[in-house]
Amino acid sequence: MALDTFLDSLGKTQTLETAAWFEGRTVVENNTESDRRLTLRLSAWLLLLGQILYVIVTLFHAGGDANNHPVIFEGYAASGTWTIVHVAQFACTAIFLAGLLTLFFGLDFQGETAKWTGRFGAALTVVAFALYGVVLAVDGVALKRAVNAWVSAPEAEKAARFAAAETVRWLEWGARSYEAFALGLALALLAVTVALAAKIPRPIAYLMALSGLAYWLQGWTAGSEGFSPTHVIGIEAAEVLNVIWAIWLLVPSWKRH
Repeated sequence: MALDTFLDSLGKTQTLETAAWFEGRTVVENNTESDRRLTLRLSAWLLLLGQILYVIVTLFHAGGDANNHPVIFEGYAASGTWTIVHVAQFACTAIFLAGLLTLFFGLDFQGETAKWTGRFGAALTVVAFALYGVVLAVDGVALKRAVNAWVSAPEAEKAARFAAAETVRWLEWGARSYEAFALGLALALLAVTVALAAKIPRPIAYLMALSGLAYWLQGWTAGSEGFSPTHVIGIEAAEVLNVIWAIWLLVPSWKRH
């Protein structure tokens, strides 16, 4: 009898321990899933905020045919908001790319392929941000100084000053080209990661990949023909696609599984 009682007690203890283990594991999994949803939600809001604010800020950028240098340079020289607009663009881009990095940490990776594409995508996001800093250093500072010097130069020096301003502009084309290539590749790699991740609608990955293609179009046109109408199409396409997939990303971040 004593042995039976002991075995019965031992069985109940093991059952309780097993139940407690499963309950604890369920709590951990639920907490992990909750944290992941919060991270995705933060990512989506950062992406939306950064992209929408960037569009609004850019409305205050001096406008015109960007490839008509004599005319556009005069507009740049006359701009009184040039510095603040470019600082704001830098801040908005930082917010957007922070959202892209946050997305990497909010994904439920399924396999080694997803992990490695995500890591490379995150690394390229950082590279793109660094290159964007170069773009704004050239555009927001060097080009502004060059066009100001051209406008205020004596007639005998204007040709040389204009040539110097154009050289700075061409440097901007080069920096912008490779910044766009880097960001496009980052989006393409993260799109693969999203496609392989659990509980994320796959069409989001397709839209991200299309955004990447739009940035590649920007990179190609900036390097080959400058800020042409085709380049502008690439910019606008990327902006629209970014807003769409960022809004869609909010759905799984709010949904309870």
